Amino acid sequence: MLLRASGHDVRTAHDGLSAVETAIAYRPNVVLLDIGLPGLNGYEVAKRLRQNPNLKNTVLIALTGYGQDTDRQASQQAGFDHHLVKPARFDQLKKIRATVQEGLKV
Repeated sequence: MLLRASGHDVRTAHDGLSAVETAIAYRPNVVLLDIGLPGLNGYEVAKRLRQNPNLKNTVLIALTGYGQDTDRQASQQAGFDHHLVKPARFDQLKKIRATVQEGLKV
């Protein structure tokens, strides 16, 4: 809701397979993805998105309740660029957005 209010075009999927399909069709610059999705989990979604050449520059952000070091490592191995623990602060997203707008991946 905050992202829409800030002028961003937002698409929503409620399960892993729909998330993959939506990202392939939409080709977003950034994907915010929960790890605990029904069907395909967020790690599997990230791996599938990373395999698609049209999404190779998409920034993947894990937005999850899982915050242990092992969770962060699993996110990185799956292809996520960032790992934010819920509740994420809006300033964290703004910092990532600024990086994306500069055409960089942190």
